[in-house]
Amino acid sequence: MKRIHLFLLAIIASTIVISCKKNDTEPAPNPNLTGSLEVEFENFVGTQKFAFGTTYTNPNTNESFTPSMLRYFISNIELKASNGTVFTVPQNDSYFLIDQEKPESLKFTLNDIPEGDYNEISFTIGVDSLRNTKPVGERTGNLDISGTAQGMYWSWNSGYIFVKFEGSSSQSTAPDQKYRYHIGGYGGYSSKTINCVRKKTLSFNKDIAKVRTKTAPTVHLITDVMKLFNGSTQLKIADNNTVMFSAFGVNVANNYTEMFAYDHIHNDD
Repeated sequence: MKRIHLFLLAIIASTIVISCKKNDTEPAPNPNLTGSLEVEFENFVGTQKFAFGTTYTNPNTNESFTPSMLRYFISNIELKASNGTVFTVPQNDSYFLIDQEKPESLKFTLNDIPEGDYNEISFTIGVDSLRNTKPVGERTGNLDISGTAQGMYWSWNSGYIFVKFEGSSSQSTAPDQKYRYHIGGYGGYSSKTINCVRKKTLSFNKDIAKVRTKTAPTVHLITDVMKLFNGSTQLKIADNNTVMFSAFGVNVANNYTEMFAYDHIHNDD
């Protein structure tokens, strides 16, 4: 009799476990439905959080610097799902100016994304040639050169400044001991110029951003400005305290491509 009771208890326990597993099974994403995804950038200098007025030391050059401005454009965002499909954010909704002075600019929401399990993000650092050459009336919002993007534009042929990084350093030979890095150039409109448009692709490794109608994940990315100095070209403030629209800017662009890294995902379950 005791064995029968134990057998029945085992069956009941197994049934409960199976039932729980069935209830825990997440429904497959429906590509006919849409949801949202938030992208958040957090700026660092090496392993330290980025802060204006803080003095940092470059371990490669032993130069110290104190930042006072950091702005950069992120655009043309694509999301790749685990099944291989790619969602391209509509171009009119895909230009963002990250400005350390404005905390609200450090994160933005992408809407109308097909439900899916996304494991990769791609974006452009800067502003593409097509948008650079559009009429001013079509460059609105984050590209408005009299509004949000004021101070981030040169001219028709030079275009937008993609990355603006400024501060002071005792190693700078400028009279005011400042350093100024204004990097841009999309190839030119009426004549050929340098091209500092760069694309970055970041894998979420084994993590998944689960976009659902009722679930809006946040993808957290890290920007390490130390890598602007320490990249394929070693940038020394003592040698180059000011880099703007010049051939050396291409080297800085190659460096800033490596500033970006994936950190983690919050799935809003």
